[in-house]
Amino acid sequence: MHHHFLLHKPHSYLSQFIYEQKRKKRLLGELFNFPEGTMAIGRLDEDSEGLLFLTTDGKVSAEVRSKKVEKEYYAQVDGIITQEAVDEMTNGVEIGINGSKYLTRNCKAHLIPTLPDYIGEGRRIRDERHGPTSWVSLTLTEGKFRQVRKMTAAVGFPTLRLVRIRIGSTSLQGLNTGEVLEVEKFDI
Repeated sequence: MHHHFLLHKPHSYLSQFIYEQKRKKRLLGELFNFPEGTMAIGRLDEDSEGLLFLTTDGKVSAEVRSKKVEKEYYAQVDGIITQEAVDEMTNGVEIGINGSKYLTRNCKAHLIPTLPDYIGEGRRIRDERHGPTSWVSLTLTEGKFRQVRKMTAAVGFPTLRLVRIRIGSTSLQGLNTGEVLEVEKFDI
C-alpha cells in the first residue's frame, strides 16, 4: 500500500531526505516520521515555501510532474510590479537554463492586491525603508530550475519570497507551516 502526503514546506528546508554535503541542512524527515521510500514530487528550493506533495508511489509522482498539472505560485517581488511586466511573463520570457537560453511557455499571471490570510506575513523579508514590494501570481505547467525567480528577474522584479499555493486542484489553504497531512490520493 502506498502513502501520500501534503506538506506546507517551511522556508529553509531542503525538499529531500538525504544531504551528503558537509554543511548541515534542514531536511523534510525532521518534520514528520515519513515511511521508508517517501519522495517529494517536484521540489521547492531551500528559500521557497508552500505546498509540496510526497508519495511512496513513483507512478503518481510522474503524473503530478506532467505538463497537464498546473502549479500556482505567489511571488513577493522587489518593487511595485507593473501590468506590463505581468503581461510579459504571461506570454513567455527568456531565461537561462543550464547555460542556454530558454523561452518559458505561456502561463497565467496576475497581480495580487491582497494576500490571503493562509499565506500570512510569514518571515520578514526586509524593512519597508528599503523600498516597496508587491505580489504576483504565476500559474505554470512546467517546472524548470528556479523558473519563477528567473521569470520575475527577467522582467525587472526580482523575487524576495516564493510560496507555492496550489498543485492541480489542491490548495495550501488549511495547512499550517510545517504541517503534514496524509491523504488517500492527490486531487490534481
